[in-house]
This record gives sequence, C-alpha cells and structure tokens, in this order.
Amino acid sequence: MIRVRFEAVGGAVQEVEAPPGARLLEVAQNAGQPLEGTCEGQMACSTCHVIVAPADFDRLPPASEAEEDMLDLAMGAVRTSRLACQILLTDALDGLTVRMPSAHRDMQGR
Repeated sequence: MIRVRFEAVGGAVQEVEAPPGARLLEVAQNAGQPLEGTCEGQMACSTCHVIVAPADFDRLPPASEAEEDMLDLAMGAVRTSRLACQILLTDALDGLTVRMPSAHRDMQGR
C-alpha cells in the first residue's frame, strides 16, 4: 500500500493508504477531500489541482505539456502544482504529501 498525506487549507491532516496504480484524484475523493475532478480525469479542466510538497515534487514524473497548459488555468497554481488525475501512485511515491489549494474553480456551480 502507498501512504498519502493530504493537508487541508486550515491545517488539518489526513493520512490514507491506497494500492499501487491508484489515481491520486480517486484516492482523494474517496477520502472526502474537496477535489471536484469535473472532467473525470480527462485533463480538460483544472478542478483536481493539488500542491505537492516541495520535498516530494521531484519524485513525480514530469508533467506533460497538456497538463502544464491546464495548470495555467488553475487558481493559485505554484511551481509544485499538479493535477491529481495525472498522478498514478507507485511505490516510489510512498509517503507523498499534497496540499489542497486555498481556492479552486467550481465548474459545477456548487
């Protein structure tokens, strides 16, 4: 199992475990994290934007150009921003820490 740590805007921390190969977006949603994922992982929105801890960022495969383009639309994007739909959990990512951004686009109008 791969351990993932979610940090909320207010500082609350939730640690979960997921099997290798799981997509971070689904892991976050199953854990009740506030990631919309409007396009259901098709990389057509930026509603699953997360901020990866700087110490963990280099452990991720590089973002594709298409992902970088979507991150340009994400509110509050920083150097270590990624789309959760594009992160597949592997043993190399055990202990990954991600933070929820303070603002996000609500594509479903909720």
